[in-house]
Amino acid sequence: MKLSELQNIKKLYFGYEELSRAFGISMASARVTASRYARKGLIVRIRRNLYVLREVWNTATKEDKFVMANLGQIPSYLSLMTALDYYGITTQMQRDYFESVAIQRTKSFQVRETVFRYSKISKELYFGFSKKNTFFIASPEKALLDAFYLMSFSRYAMDISSVDPAKLNKAEIRKLSRQYPQRTRNLLTANGYL
Repeated sequence: MKLSELQNIKKLYFGYEELSRAFGISMASARVTASRYARKGLIVRIRRNLYVLREVWNTATKEDKFVMANLGQIPSYLSLMTALDYYGITTQMQRDYFESVAIQRTKSFQVRETVFRYSKISKELYFGFSKKNTFFIASPEKALLDAFYLMSFSRYAMDISSVDPAKLNKAEIRKLSRQYPQRTRNLLTANGYL
């Protein structure tokens, strides 16, 4: 197999199927090849059956990593400080740390220097996000509500003073907060958002 065949993969990310086609090998051989190439550092493993070429990873933009964050756990959307930073609502800049909300489980994993973290919320609260370009992200107000929800259950910490409330739509926060538990609304009230 020639490493140059990897360059024929023109996607941001790929799996065993693309390796199988690129090298003309079986799926079983593609799994072994992916594992071997990941160990050698030629490709970067995001999760099982999800890889990125080393060169692509090394030049990935923030938005490319947003896409990878969405794929790290499906379904999920970017939220919390990552979304607030994206919208310019917080003074806290997150470098190589991407926070998402998911309905399956809370987990985090590291790919080289980058950390992807997923916080579980209830299915009833899995809303308030949309697709921007090629990734799913919470609205600014929903990102704040997700943070307050997790904080109200002592599952998240955030420097509330780093958030600029003037850049948020308070009417939207009030509307969306009706679906959150009372303890979350109490925390929002205590911090001047309700």
